[in-house]
Amino acid sequence: MATVLLAIGLVLLVEGLVYALAPRLVEQMLETFRALPEEARRLLGLTAMALGLALVWLAHALGA
Repeated sequence: MATVLLAIGLVLLVEGLVYALAPRLVEQMLETFRALPEEARRLLGLTAMALGLALVWLAHALGA
């Protein structure tokens, strides 16, 4: 359970940092995403999930 809380905390930390440092960039990115077809957004989401899974697997393999 501690690892899950750590992971959620890290995600919130990074997302909060992006919103705090570059809110205008976030708005521009959201507009760009809105213009993409649904299938492209779905592919981006799946790619992000695969990358996240690979990073978690790598961290686990390195002993974290």
